[in-house]
Amino acid sequence: MAGNTRRRLTVQIGAFVAALALAACTGAPGPAPSSSSGTTSTVPTATFNFGTPSMPLGLDPALTSDSESYRITRQVLEGLVGVDGSTGQTTPLLATQWKDSNNGLTYDFTLRSKVTFQDGTPFDAAAVCANFNRWFTFPADLRKQATGISFQSVFKAYSDTPVFSIFKDCKVVSPADVQINLTRPFTGFLQALTLPAFAISSPTALTAQKANVLDTVRNGQPMSAYAMHPVGTGPYVVSGWDASKVTLTSYKGYWGNRGQIATINFIPYDRAETRQQALLDGKIDAYDLVTSGTFDQLVKKGVQIVQRDPFSVMYLGINQAVPPLDKPEVRQAIEMAIDKETLIRRFFIDNTTQASQFVPPKLSGFNNNAPSLGYNPDKAKALLQKAGYKGEELKFYYPLDATRAYLPTPEKIYAEISRELVAVGFNIKPVPVNWDDGYLQKVQSPGDHALHLLGWNGSYADADNFLGPLFGEARGEFGYSDTEVFHNIERARAVPNGDQRNAQYQAINAEIAASVPAVPIAFPISALALSNKVESYPASPVLNEVFTNVRLKP
Repeated sequence: MAGNTRRRLTVQIGAFVAALALAACTGAPGPAPSSSSGTTSTVPTATFNFGTPSMPLGLDPALTSDSESYRITRQVLEGLVGVDGSTGQTTPLLATQWKDSNNGLTYDFTLRSKVTFQDGTPFDAAAVCANFNRWFTFPADLRKQATGISFQSVFKAYSDTPVFSIFKDCKVVSPADVQINLTRPFTGFLQALTLPAFAISSPTALTAQKANVLDTVRNGQPMSAYAMHPVGTGPYVVSGWDASKVTLTSYKGYWGNRGQIATINFIPYDRAETRQQALLDGKIDAYDLVTSGTFDQLVKKGVQIVQRDPFSVMYLGINQAVPPLDKPEVRQAIEMAIDKETLIRRFFIDNTTQASQFVPPKLSGFNNNAPSLGYNPDKAKALLQKAGYKGEELKFYYPLDATRAYLPTPEKIYAEISRELVAVGFNIKPVPVNWDDGYLQKVQSPGDHALHLLGWNGSYADADNFLGPLFGEARGEFGYSDTEVFHNIERARAVPNGDQRNAQYQAINAEIAASVPAVPIAFPISALALSNKVESYPASPVLNEVFTNVRLKP
């Protein structure tokens, strides 16, 4: 694996995880982020071509949780609060300050003045409430169509069942002041607002482009007209989206620093090798998701590589709605059949670590003693015999033409895991699905998927951001319905930061690990490759990488 070569490589790794414990602070914010200084010394003129592993699945961040969609919408839309890439603290963005009261049930935000949406609509408290009310009142039909909605995993329920929702209401106090009320305390509320899903859209554009009407299918996903042309307050405007690229251009009326880049082209290359060659040929200026197979080649050619701290988990999903996966012995056999060490050594970048739970090691709530069955193929065979497994066929879904921070080479990872499962007696039927043909929707909805490859990339520094979306409620992805775990996750969200909350999440991690609703495999390192044109790139573990912060050489 050319370990010595890699140790000589100078890489940039953010200090984000070193200060994750600070991320749950509330109250008065710190200084404004450097990307939004409020002044612009020069007019941006540069064109920047960025290689991505796939096209976005839609550009309405309220309806998708796809990382490639978020990469683009972070440039176009902004939320009330941001996250500091070096400390993990919440920072001012569209809100300049905030305070909580009423025992954590009321949050008052003072909004940034003289800000307009890219369509000329004023940004004010009414616009904020229009967005919160839209999310809260998403109709049931829409919720069935769009499987990537974050509102439910964060706020638990919608207006049709308000008694179960954490969100109560949004009130316009004045044009510059907005109040958000909760039905019960939620310790991670401010951190949750840093999710791209809660970026503020122009109410005018939402209405004009019928944002809740998903009457178009693109890249395998149903979407609205708004999802092809979102309108926010961010530094860039969507100026084009065709089969070859998504193009953004600098928004002349942006309230903050516009940076050096006037035009960004996000160009998809579904293979790591083709992304690498495009960089070497000068077709792109940077690309994301360097794989272990191309890492050493880039190092030898002197290419700049920027690594991110690990903030994602790759897992093998298990659907308990498909017999015999409802039997714990069968799920345990699956875990014991998988050689995580070999998978990591062969398919992930150095310093990727094994996972025995779904919360990364540097987050509060990580459990050093979470039960792990380990790699034991002989015991796996014995468990299958004990469970009465008769060779029932298990459909194993995996994505084609995809690279994600948590899943660098899915075809190769599938082949190895499948080989290991067959070796202990499982009857595996491969079901390859192109990522752009609705892979996410197929494996996250109820269906015949018995096993599938996926992962979760954290978006803010709280254990709830991992456990809540994955195991906080019944989901079609896992067929998992442990009401005690659901209740414990719900209870832990309201506990103030400290030892008690940490202990509760540690206990939840142990409960989940013991029942094996999925097999966590790795906490991957991800990396970007940069051309010599780039002086610095704002790498972020939560992928909060706004291109006004990219610095180009003179």
